[in-house]
Amino acid sequence: MFEGESARPGTPGPLEGRVALVTGASSGIGLATTRLLANAGAQVHGAARRFESSNPGGAPEEIQGAWTSHGVDVTDARAVHHLVREIGEREGLDILICAAGTNLPDRRLEQLTSEGWDTVLAVNLNGAFYCVGAALPYLRRSGGDVVLIGSVSGSWPDAAGAAYQASKAGLLALARATALEEHDKGVRCCAIQPGMVDTPILDRRASPPSAETREQSLQPEDVAAACLFVLTLPPRAYVPELTLLPTALQALGQT
Repeated sequence: MFEGESARPGTPGPLEGRVALVTGASSGIGLATTRLLANAGAQVHGAARRFESSNPGGAPEEIQGAWTSHGVDVTDARAVHHLVREIGEREGLDILICAAGTNLPDRRLEQLTSEGWDTVLAVNLNGAFYCVGAALPYLRRSGGDVVLIGSVSGSWPDAAGAAYQASKAGLLALARATALEEHDKGVRCCAIQPGMVDTPILDRRASPPSAETREQSLQPEDVAAACLFVLTLPPRAYVPELTLLPTALQALGQT
């Protein structure tokens, strides 16, 4: 099945029968992944702070499959655990995609405040930790998958700022630890590390990139396709880390 394509009527999708939770689902990579997983046959729960409440009828028209939105702030550990428990006890859970992320315009060390640091770490790293911790009991039952959307910024120096880079480095470490500790329980964990992606987070740069640069960047659908690839591997195989770069713009360590 190609990017964004839903299964033909009567043909099961590659994720048919699987239940997924995607954070950051209101825009960018999270929305694109929600769309692709639903169109591939999964029952997808999309969580985002911008969703006011559970809204089963609120899926964009291009999402053809089963999709439910949930208004949840991933920095709220109690709310995250409540949502995951609600889904897991009712339907089970096979897939967790942590795509919620943020950054700041004032990101250089000389500009960064303690409040700014805390905000970026809370969304990008703490939120993923809360989701993984809450989901593990259900993922162990299903032999499920965790995909953490990181960034090459977590491995290579760039202009993303200290807080963002630290959060993404921590996310990679979380993915590695989860994979090590949970593999014998049947849980696979992958860190996908894209380079520049044309999402609303680029608008938070002090100088947002030009339209030409954005056009040459990765698109959210590219990262969603990488998620689908990882999720549809046979149980005997998994990808621990996947780096994805825009061909025209970027090599490792360069932006």
